[in-house]
Amino acid sequence: MLDTATYTPRLKDMFRETIKPALMEEFGYKNAMQVPRLDKIVLNIGCGAEAVRDSKKAKSAQEDLTRIAGQQALTTKAKKSIAGFRVREEMPLGAKVTLRGDRMYDFLDRLIGIAMPRIRDFRGVKPSFDGRGNFAMGIKEHIVFPEIEFDKVDEVWGMDIIITTTAATDAEAKALLKHFNMPFNA
Repeated sequence: MLDTATYTPRLKDMFRETIKPALMEEFGYKNAMQVPRLDKIVLNIGCGAEAVRDSKKAKSAQEDLTRIAGQQALTTKAKKSIAGFRVREEMPLGAKVTLRGDRMYDFLDRLIGIAMPRIRDFRGVKPSFDGRGNFAMGIKEHIVFPEIEFDKVDEVWGMDIIITTTAATDAEAKALLKHFNMPFNA
């Protein structure tokens, strides 16, 4: 049994002990509070046309995302009706979850250490930053996570992962994620 009172994620300790001093030296920060850090990680699964045909698909995606994140995922619903896509207002179309704190560090550790090496023909992730220090990536198959039992999956979903940092620039955010061993291909 894991003692949650004394448990701190491995990456959180690594950030405090090695990454923060390395970034202070690399960018010449005068104060430790200037060092960029992870703010949150948002996971999203959009079911699209499958959810329109079968309403149980969005529920299945929500359950899978809850298992992956370790925290209850929310069902995302359509804001407007779109007749051409047969979408009605408030129709469930996917799932999302926002991770912060220890769960965020645990997820990042599993993403980098376990899930990414299981991706077929993986050659690293493309550095995709938004100009404000936030990183976004997509995974084509959610079954690369060890929490998902491959035999019980009825549908393979793609997944969006957005890592929000407190970095002011993309260079700072990329350096932060590189120190967390994010496998960039460029």
